Amino acid sequence: MKKFLQFLLILLVSVLFSCTTGMKEPSLSIPNEKYTLSNGLTVILNEDKSDPLVAQVILYHVGSNRETTGKTGFAHLFEHMMFQRSENVGEDQFFKIIERAGGSLNGGTGTDQTVYFEMVPNNSLETAMWLESDRMGYLANTVTATSFAQQQNVVQNEKRQGVDNRPYGFTRYVMLKNLYPQGHPYSWDVIGEMEDLKNATIDDVKAFHKRFYIPNNATLVISGDFNRDSVKAMIEKYYGEIPSGENIPDPSPMNITLSETKKFYHEDNFARTPQYTMVFPTCEQFTKDSYSLNVLGQLLGQGKKSPLYKVLVKEKNLTANISAYNSPMELTGRLQISVTANPMVRLDSVEKAIFKAFQKFETEKFTETDLERVKARIETSFYSTIASTLSKSIQLASYNEFAGSPDFITKDLEMRKAVTMEDVWDVYNRYIKDKNFIATSFVPKGQSSLVASGSVSAGIVEEDINKAISNEVIAAKEEEILKTPSKIDRTIAPVPGPDPSLKIPVIWTGEAPNGMKIYGIEHHEVPLVTYSIVIKGGHSLDDIAKPGVAKFTAQMLNEGTMNKTPEELEEAIQLLGASISVSGSDENITVYVTSLARNFEKTISLVEEMLLEPRWDEEMFKIDQTRTINNLKRSKADPNYLAGINLYKLILGSDNILSIDSNGTEESVAAITMDDLKTFFEKNISPSVSDFLVVGDVDQKRVESALVGLNSRWTAKQVQLPDLRFASSPEKSAIYFVDVPGAKQSVINIGCPALRRNSPDFNKANVANFMLGASPSARLFTVLREEKGYTYGAYSNFEGQRSFGTFSANAAVRSDATFESVRLFKEIMEQYRSDVSEETVSFTKSSMLKSNALRFETSYALLNMLNDISQYDLPFDYVKEEEEYIRQLTPEKMLEAAQEYIDPSRMYFVIAGDAKTQLKNLEKIGLGKPVLIEN
Repeated sequence: MKKFLQFLLILLVSVLFSCTTGMKEPSLSIPNEKYTLSNGLTVILNEDKSDPLVAQVILYHVGSNRETTGKTGFAHLFEHMMFQRSENVGEDQFFKIIERAGGSLNGGTGTDQTVYFEMVPNNSLETAMWLESDRMGYLANTVTATSFAQQQNVVQNEKRQGVDNRPYGFTRYVMLKNLYPQGHPYSWDVIGEMEDLKNATIDDVKAFHKRFYIPNNATLVISGDFNRDSVKAMIEKYYGEIPSGENIPDPSPMNITLSETKKFYHEDNFARTPQYTMVFPTCEQFTKDSYSLNVLGQLLGQGKKSPLYKVLVKEKNLTANISAYNSPMELTGRLQISVTANPMVRLDSVEKAIFKAFQKFETEKFTETDLERVKARIETSFYSTIASTLSKSIQLASYNEFAGSPDFITKDLEMRKAVTMEDVWDVYNRYIKDKNFIATSFVPKGQSSLVASGSVSAGIVEEDINKAISNEVIAAKEEEILKTPSKIDRTIAPVPGPDPSLKIPVIWTGEAPNGMKIYGIEHHEVPLVTYSIVIKGGHSLDDIAKPGVAKFTAQMLNEGTMNKTPEELEEAIQLLGASISVSGSDENITVYVTSLARNFEKTISLVEEMLLEPRWDEEMFKIDQTRTINNLKRSKADPNYLAGINLYKLILGSDNILSIDSNGTEESVAAITMDDLKTFFEKNISPSVSDFLVVGDVDQKRVESALVGLNSRWTAKQVQLPDLRFASSPEKSAIYFVDVPGAKQSVINIGCPALRRNSPDFNKANVANFMLGASPSARLFTVLREEKGYTYGAYSNFEGQRSFGTFSANAAVRSDATFESVRLFKEIMEQYRSDVSEETVSFTKSSMLKSNALRFETSYALLNMLNDISQYDLPFDYVKEEEEYIRQLTPEKMLEAAQEYIDPSRMYFVIAGDAKTQLKNLEKIGLGKPVLIEN
C-alpha cells in the first residue's frame, strides 16, 4: 500500500496532446453520471466499453491532515488494517479473492485522502463491490490485537525503507516540521512518527474508522465495461444499507507565511554528496495562483533553458541534478527547489547560485514560446492521469471530493491552459521574490563544513538498530466476530459471470530496405502514437576494460543535433507536446517516443536528426559525465543497489561485462572520451540490428511512408553481437555480506542463473514461481510481511533477457530480523519445492488466466508485447500458448518446474546491512561462514 502520490506516479503513462499554437486541440469529454445514495455516498459512473474490465475506486476524504499531534500516521496505518479482514471476509482474503478473479487491488494514503481500488475483469465487478462495501460498513469488529500489531510492524518497516534507510530520507520530515507551525495538519509526514505508530491502540483505530470511513465522507467511482442498470442495483444492494455517520465539514485552507528564514542541517549516514533543499509556502490547489505557480516551478528549474540549470549546471558546475516544482494541496501548498550537489561542494555556493538564477530570471525574463512549451508539458501530465481506466477513475473521485464535481476536469484543463505571462510574474513577486523560506542541508557524515551558513542541527533522532522499535505479535485464540446486521447474507461471495475472452490484437509487420524490421498494432481509442526503435547490443558491446560507453553514447544522442543545440532540440520536442528519449540498457539502446497522432511525422523527423546527426556537444559531455559519476558515488550508499549489483556479479561472473553496472564505474566513466562515444556510435548503431515498434492511431501505410527519409539515410552496417558465456548455478549456496554501517534494514537478495526469455521453459518457470513470490498472496509476502511483520514486501521472480536469465528473491527487513528472515527465505523455498497442492495450482490457473483481460489495456502494454515478440523471437500468439500451458497445469507439472528451477541449495545469498550487529549470527544459517564483500 504505497503513499497516494507515489502510487499515482506509477500509474502515469505517456499520453500526450499538443497545445501548439495554430493546431486544433482535441475536445475533452469523459461522460459520467453522478448521483447520491440516501446515506450520503456519492456515486460516479463512467461507461467505457473499450476493454472487458472495470475499475472500482473509493476515495475517503481523510488523510494525514485529519490527524492530531501525538497520533500521527493513523490514516496510513488504518489503510493497512483495511486489507486484513472484515466481518464477512476472512483473514488475508481480500488480495486472494481479487487475485483469484484475475484482478488487482491496492490503496494509498496522502495528506488529504485515502484511496482504495480494484481492477477486475468485467465479470467480477460484483465481487469487488462485496469486498469494498464490507470493509466500509462491516470492519471495526474484526480489529484484533494480533493483526493490529502485525500491521504496526509492517508500517514501521515501510518507514525504515522509505525514510530511515535511504539517502536524504529525512528531508521531507525536517521540511514539514519547520515549514508549518506546530499543530498544522501538514507539519508531519503521512507515514507518521515511529513512537506514535508503536503507541497506537485498537480503540484509536476503531474511533478513526467510525468517524471517517462512512458513506457521506466518500466518493465511489465505477468505470469500464458494465451495464448501467445492473451496476446501480449492485451499488444499492451492497452500499445502500450502510448507515451514514456524523457530518464532517471539509477543512478550510490554512495558508501560512514565514516571519523569518530558517535553515537546518543533518549529517546523513547514507549520503555521499551534499543536498540543498529550499521551500517557499504557497497556496491551496485549484486556485488561479496554484496553476500559475505550477508553471513558475517548471520555468525556474525544468529543462536546459531554465535559469537554475543555466547557473548551477552550466555556469557554476555545482550540480547535474536539479528539481523545482510547486505542490498544491487541499489546505495549502509549497514550491520546492532541490539541488543534489557535486562531491565536496559547499552548500553556501549552491544557495547563492539559486539567488543568482532568480536574478537571471528577472532580468532575462521568459518568452511566450517558453510559456507554451511549459504549458504543453503540464498538459501532458494532465492527460497522463486519465489515460487508463483506473487512473481516470481516481481523477474523477479527486475532482468530486476536492473541487465539488467530476466535471471539474474540463475546468482544470482550461485553468492550466489559461496561465499568462502576467500571472507567472504576479505569483513570483508575491510568493518567491525576497520572501522567507526554509532550507535544509543534508551532507555526508563528517562533512558538516559543507552546510549552508546559518544552519542549525535538524535534531533528527535516528533509531538505534540494537533497540529497533517493534510491536509484539502474540498469537491469540480465534475470537468470535460480532456480526453487524445486514439485509443480505454477506457471508456468501458473489458468483462471477463467464470469463471474458482474451483478444490478441492484429499485428502487422514490414521490413525496410536497410534491414530494420517493423512491427505495428493499430490502436484507435485515442489519437496517440507510441513507438520505439530498439537497437540491439547496448552494454553487452562495451569493452570490459571501459564499461559505460554504450549508455553514455545513448545519453549523448539526447543532447542536440548538428542543426539544433541541446536547448533547441529540447524545445522542439516540447513544442510538439511530445516526449523523445534515448537510453541504454544491458542488451539494447532504445529510442522511445510518445506523440499526438497528427505530429507523428514531425517526431520521426526529429528522431532522424538525433540518430543520424548527433551534435557531440562538448559541454553536455562534461555535464553528463559528472552526473553519471556522482550517481555512481551515491549508489554506493544505497543498500538496495549494493545488494543487487553484488548479486549480479556473483550470478554472471566478474569477467562478464553484464555483471558491471551499465553506467560503468566511477573510474571508467572518468576515462571515457568523446572519441570513445563516436567510435561506438559508428560501429554499433545500425538498422541491421534494429526493430521499429509502433502502437497507436496510425496505420501501416502511414508508418512506412513516414520512415522513408530515415530508412534511405540510415545505412546498414554489420554489427557483431557478442556471444556471451554465463556460469551455471553454484555447487552449493553461500552467504555474502556487504557492510552498510548503521543500516536500519538489511536488504536481502537471493538468486542464481536461470532461463533466457526465449527458452521454451521460461513460461513454465514463471508459472512455478507465481505462488512463491509473484504477488501479495504468495508465500514469501504472506509469511515475511503478514505473519511476521519483518518487511514491507517480499517477492521473487524470473527475469529473462536475450542472452541470459536470472532468478531472484528479495526483501528489505528490519535489521534485527536479518537472521530469521534469511532462514525463512531458505525454508520457504525448500518447502515450496517439496510439495505443490491442488489449491496452489487452482489459484495459479485462475489468477494468471483471468488477469489477461487486464493485460493489454494501454498502448504501453501493447508496445511491451511487440517488444517481447521482436526481441525474443516469440510467436505472435505467444500469450495463447502461455494460456494453454496454464490450462493444462497439474500439481506434478508445477512441482517438476519448481524443483528444476528453484533450488535454494544452489543460490547466492547477498545481504547489505550492518555487519557489526548482523554478520556473525548468519553463520548459524547452515550455509558456511559469510563472505564479507568490500564496499
